[in-house]
Parts: sequence; structure tokens; C-alpha cells
Amino acid sequence: MTSDGGVAHDGGTVTDERGSQIDRWLVRKARDGELGAYEELIRRHRDRIYRIALRITGDAADADDVTQEVVIQLWTALSGFAGSSAFTTWLYRVVVNRSLDHQRRARRTASDEPTEGDLVPVAGPERTVVAGEELRAGLEAIARLPDAQRVPFVLCQIEGLSYAQAAAVTKTSEATVRGRLARARTTLLAEMRSWSA
Repeated sequence: MTSDGGVAHDGGTVTDERGSQIDRWLVRKARDGELGAYEELIRRHRDRIYRIALRITGDAADADDVTQEVVIQLWTALSGFAGSSAFTTWLYRVVVNRSLDHQRRARRTASDEPTEGDLVPVAGPERTVVAGEELRAGLEAIARLPDAQRVPFVLCQIEGLSYAQAAAVTKTSEATVRGRLARARTTLLAEMRSWSA
């Protein structure tokens, strides 16, 4: 069980029912206009929002922007949360959509020059520098995946969601999630092969 009432990893993905109950209670209070409940809801999930945004966008500054956008959007968007799924499933969908929208906007306005990202070369043993470069290459490779492959990869491989949970977030079937995840893994393995040599 995670400290934020999210999912715990114990051989598989297990939904924390207590965390879900707390989320439902906080959502009800926030929808009634209680700012404290909304702030607590954000506190519980802010790290998760940033982590997903970072993996989808591949850039720390963009992830910060997306996190801020989501925090602002959630206050008004909570009225649209029907409660038919877990709050975290709905939240994942909001963050994924906002991240993809942010990337599309950035592509339309950005130049073709590559950016350094959020990692700075660190002085020290060569192994540390190589590890940092490998991490950067991995993040960049994930960010280059097509949206349809990147989202299932981030949700299942990094966030630890089950195929069923990822299918609920992406509004696709489990088979679609599996297929897209398999293609993403194949692409990433091919791109990262030089690092394992």
C-alpha cells in the first residue's frame, strides 16, 4: 500500500480500498465547496500527477506545467466526475489527456532544436555520468513513442496499473492495451539496445 492511498505493488497491482474511500469522501466534500478537502485531495495525488505527466511529456518543465494545469482544472472538473469508476482512474485519464494536449500544443509552437531536458551532466565517476545519459536516453525514447503506445507503457510499465485499469483509463479494451504495450516494449528495446552492449 502506498502512502498516498494509491496502488501497491505486491506481485500485482492491488487497489487500496481505504484510499479509494478517502478519495470519494474528499471528492464529495470538495464538490460541496470545501477548499480544505480539495487541497487534501491534491496533496494526496500531486506526486502521481507530476510523475505521469513527466513520463508522458518527457520533460520536467512540461510536467510542472501540466501538473499546474491539472490542479487548476480539477477544481472545476470534479463536477464532471460521476463516480462510476475509481477517482484515480478518472484522474489518470485527466492527466494523460492534459499531457498529450500539452505536447501537441508544444509541437505546434516549438522549434526543431533538441532540448537538454531536465538532466544535467554530473561531475564524478564515469559510471554515474553514463547512468545519467542512459536515463536521459530512456526518457527521450519513451517521449518519442506514439501517443497510443506511450500511454499504455507509462500506465502499465511505470505506474503498475493492470491491463484492465489501463483499459479503463484509455477507454480501450484490454487486448488493445496489451498490443500497444507490446509494440512500445519492442520499440524501446530496439532503441536502447546500444546501452546494454
